[in-house]
Amino acid sequence: MEIVHRPAVRIVCFDADGRVLLLNWEDPTDGHRLWEPPGGGIDPGETPLEAARRELTEETGLDPDAIHPEFVLVERECVWKGRRMVGPEQFFTARFPGSQPAIGRDGLLPYERAELLGVAWVHPDDFPSLPDVLEPPSLPDLCRTLATS
Repeated sequence: MEIVHRPAVRIVCFDADGRVLLLNWEDPTDGHRLWEPPGGGIDPGETPLEAARRELTEETGLDPDAIHPEFVLVERECVWKGRRMVGPEQFFTARFPGSQPAIGRDGLLPYERAELLGVAWVHPDDFPSLPDVLEPPSLPDLCRTLATS
């Protein structure tokens, strides 16, 4: 299996009622399904914050000005599309003034739209009831950390 070291970012989006926005993806290689916050890889020449702003806009259409510049660093390891992705990942916080802001995914590429099963605003207490894997496994603890910061 190919091991990829790629700097990446995620954005933990909170609505006014403490729910977190999660995206549900299906791996086209093996059908594995997971929930994760919006985010992705950092392109050459981008800062992590710039990448977070771009990814939030592309994946959700939500206002990137809601992202705080502070972040939590997580050592991440996952398998996606037959590749093992390892390395540190920065998690930024975005807070929105309303309850469950509507999202739009116009910035996603066609193949990304095909792999995205759906989205949900979920309270961290309800994470155990989600039907698929949470990535990273420490996401509930991470959300608790960011919710108070």
